[in-house]
Amino acid sequence: MSVLNQKTLKETIAFEGVGLHSGKKAYMEIKPAKPNTGIVFKRTDIKNNNIVVPGVFNVSNAAYCTTISNDSGVSVSTIEHLMGAFFGMGIDNALIEINNEEVPILDGSAKKFVNEISRVGIRASETPIKIIKIEKKINFKDGEKTISIEPNKISLDIDFEIKYRNSYIETQRNLVKVYEDDLTEVYNSRTFCLFEDVEKLKEMNLAKGGTLENAIVVKGQKILNKTGLRNEKEFVNHKILDCMGDLYLSGYKIIGKLICSQGGHRLTNQLLRRVFEDNVNFSLVEVKEKSIPHFLINRNILKSIA
Repeated sequence: MSVLNQKTLKETIAFEGVGLHSGKKAYMEIKPAKPNTGIVFKRTDIKNNNIVVPGVFNVSNAAYCTTISNDSGVSVSTIEHLMGAFFGMGIDNALIEINNEEVPILDGSAKKFVNEISRVGIRASETPIKIIKIEKKINFKDGEKTISIEPNKISLDIDFEIKYRNSYIETQRNLVKVYEDDLTEVYNSRTFCLFEDVEKLKEMNLAKGGTLENAIVVKGQKILNKTGLRNEKEFVNHKILDCMGDLYLSGYKIIGKLICSQGGHRLTNQLLRRVFEDNVNFSLVEVKEKSIPHFLINRNILKSIA
């Protein structure tokens, strides 16, 4: 299978569960799609204007999760874990039919999405992928929160740092080379929150579906989940999963180096908006050869289409 051709699922896969924030049950099917379809959501509980396309400028809310909306105000929220799975697994085209407003949280990670995609398999097409290459360094800052993306030769590197006053989490940092590293620990890392923030979230009508089955809850110097952590850097690795999912709202794989400290959905979206507000910041390129390894992507095989 060429990593440079567009891919979709071989078969439909289905998921059912509650939304983390809405607490509403949802049934979702992810279906194979033709080349150049991209990732498309369809709200089956709504008859008209029910197509919602993930896009940088379609993000209507980035507080605590990523919500996308169409021009009619129809939305789908908490898409980041699924989008992160698509990004990492190389799924270019898929139709997601969902009968409610929020993607099921499942276990709070991308593990079940990845396992099901792996189970049914991936089908490659004859259509080449397109890739976004970052051409200029772009920065965004919000108080102590910082994020930047800059040119990189062959990969997407995500260097992410979190800082918490909580003595159990404290400061964690990890660097992931998305196209080269084993992403298992990133996929398996669950969403998390501090115990003292749970009531605040519920007062904001959020986290209605949150439980210890789908989120890590940290209280003081311990976590309340009996099974413990899945990996040593699960907190920062989950932030990297979120970041991957939010980056995929660009519509394509990205070649660049991203560095972030204390960021989240909003910061990533603001960075991408700055990238795409000026064509000199990036180029959209199409891979012409069919079967060469990704580390040659920058070596005379790209034809500019932007």
